[in-house]
Amino acid sequence: MSGQQKTDRRLWWLLGVAALLSVAWLLATMALVGSTLEAAQRSTVWALLGERLVLVLLTWGAGMAAIAWALKRWFDHWVTPSVQLAEEAQVLLRTDVVRTLKPKGNVETRVLADLFNQLVGQREELREQMTQKVQEAAQGIEAEKSRLAALMSELTQSVVVCNLDGRVLLYNNRARMQFRALSQAPGVAGGAELIGLGRSIYGVFDRKLVTHALENIQQRMLRGATQPSAQFVTTTPAGQLLRVQMAPVRATQGPSAEDGSDLTGFVLMLDNITRDFETESAKDQVLLSLTEGSRAALGNMQAAVDMLDFPDLEPAMRERFLGVVREETAALSQRISTLETGSTTSLKTRWPLEDMLGSDLVNAAARRIEVVTGLHASATEVDSGLWLKVESFSLLQALVYLAGRLKDEFAVKFVQLRLSTAASSAGKAQLDLVWTGQAMSTETVMSWEMDAMRTGGEATRLTVRDVIERHAGAFWFERERARHQAFFRLLLPLANPQEQAEQAALLPGDSRPEYYDFDLFKTTELTRSLDDRLLTDLSYTVFDTETTGLNPSQGDEIIQMGAARIVNNKLLRQESFEQLVDPKRAIPAAGIPIHGIRPEMVVGQPTIDQVLPAFHAFAQDTVLVAHNAAFDMRFLQLKQTQTGVVFDHPVLDTLLLSALVHPNQDSHRLEALAERFNVTIVGRHTALGDAMVTAEAFLKLIPLLAEKGIHTLGQAREASQKTYYARIKY
Repeated sequence: MSGQQKTDRRLWWLLGVAALLSVAWLLATMALVGSTLEAAQRSTVWALLGERLVLVLLTWGAGMAAIAWALKRWFDHWVTPSVQLAEEAQVLLRTDVVRTLKPKGNVETRVLADLFNQLVGQREELREQMTQKVQEAAQGIEAEKSRLAALMSELTQSVVVCNLDGRVLLYNNRARMQFRALSQAPGVAGGAELIGLGRSIYGVFDRKLVTHALENIQQRMLRGATQPSAQFVTTTPAGQLLRVQMAPVRATQGPSAEDGSDLTGFVLMLDNITRDFETESAKDQVLLSLTEGSRAALGNMQAAVDMLDFPDLEPAMRERFLGVVREETAALSQRISTLETGSTTSLKTRWPLEDMLGSDLVNAAARRIEVVTGLHASATEVDSGLWLKVESFSLLQALVYLAGRLKDEFAVKFVQLRLSTAASSAGKAQLDLVWTGQAMSTETVMSWEMDAMRTGGEATRLTVRDVIERHAGAFWFERERARHQAFFRLLLPLANPQEQAEQAALLPGDSRPEYYDFDLFKTTELTRSLDDRLLTDLSYTVFDTETTGLNPSQGDEIIQMGAARIVNNKLLRQESFEQLVDPKRAIPAAGIPIHGIRPEMVVGQPTIDQVLPAFHAFAQDTVLVAHNAAFDMRFLQLKQTQTGVVFDHPVLDTLLLSALVHPNQDSHRLEALAERFNVTIVGRHTALGDAMVTAEAFLKLIPLLAEKGIHTLGQAREASQKTYYARIKY
């Protein structure tokens, strides 16, 4: 239905006027002719015409059809191109879209289109000149912002800045990773429902706890404290223990800023102390064991030493007391060895495993081997797309240690590093340390694996086996006789690849059908609270779904969800929700060329019961936006009973909004909107790709809605109900 165009009402008015005028002209002509005839003549004429009245009507109808055809051709050639040109020119005028208008219609309209294009070119040239001047003037500010961004990004502590309503204004990368680690569903879209600009911090912390800390800070500010702060420890819904330090953000101007009594927000510095708490508890247990277990032994030894001081002590008794000293000393030595072993085990289990690009690890290892051992090291046959989950420091130590022993004991001159996916072990990569030289025995390899590592002048109690066990991997030695080479192979865990959206051409296949559901306009408590808010002031979750088919009520299921957030009229690309869904049913082969999702890609993925609650949390306190929203919302509504999640958010549909601001355009499909607004399509027919395109188009529609007097959410919803597409039910 997207290719149909509504007929201009003015054409129907002109046809009606033409019909009335033709009838009036015919009647007037007949009356004029009749006035010149005698009564008998008039009777004769009327008798002749009466028999041929059908022919007269057919002639009149044929004439009207010719007039209608001529008017339609005239409209298509003169009026419609002008109206379309006006709508497209309005896009160029009211938004930052830059595109060339296609000349169409009559010569004058084509000339106007060419003039518009020239004016747009001049405007863009002036805009570029102004932008260049602004950039030159703001270089110092940008440098400061870059330094601040770099500082925030590299801080090892999690930092979150909020306004007084608890809405997040700024956060660093460390905070994003920590909050996602605190998610109750970290396997669903990376726990993206917890952290993001405009989100409420009260989704993680109890509001009363934060309010109490703010009140304490405000009291200290009123007492004249120069650097007031508050600190508290709390548990998260995921069971983690957090230590939070709060500092105020003060007003910078006005009398309230001078006396320090006005707060505009607060800064939270977060530390996850769950592991520290457990470690301290373990240390307390070790100390208790050492003190309580050693007190009796020391008492026994002291008593024995005191008795040995007597000169007249009998030899048998002296030997007995010496035995006591030996036994207690051995017991203390055993206890200390046990504690040392436990300390080493604790050290190994404290290593954090982090995602690292495999090529980065190989390059770092090659450089480190050359610096520490003096061996020439190079990378060869490295799969640049592999991501590893490793503790890089200890792994580099192991590689340098092995390379050093090869140099010292086998006079190896150079080594190579290889990295590839392990064919025989799913979820693993194989890292090879390769050299050319004499063979070694299995006993030698085992001794190297079990000896404490020494790299350069540094020694550690850890062994190669400790490092491999911590990575849940494997280690062995092989020889390639054909190449006259040998290598150590380390089996390491793969991390999830850091995927980037790839630009793709439009895939073949039709878009899903457009249909409408008036339930989208039903009023809820959340809708009532937002209807009077300006569209520019609201936060939005723009989403899309990919499905097994086009009939949600007949068993088709969601296989992918993607969403992006719009906060403060800005698209937050880094705060996205993207998740494959296991539909627990077959994916029809006909749809795979369109969405590109194969059955094996969804095996083992979360089910819709897990994904929808996480998406609901991601979209909390926002307006839902989608293109052809009724299609997506129907899938969500059918899962309400199964998942217990109700989406009562207000909903806006870019399909209806496009028809509202551009009623004369030929198409309102997503591809047409992207072309009209000069939006680059990335990943078409992927849920996140379509959501991003929809979000950019929606941002372009907001100022065009304002031109039509539509400023609030309530006005947009009401106007959407009256559009042409809203009256169609599929």
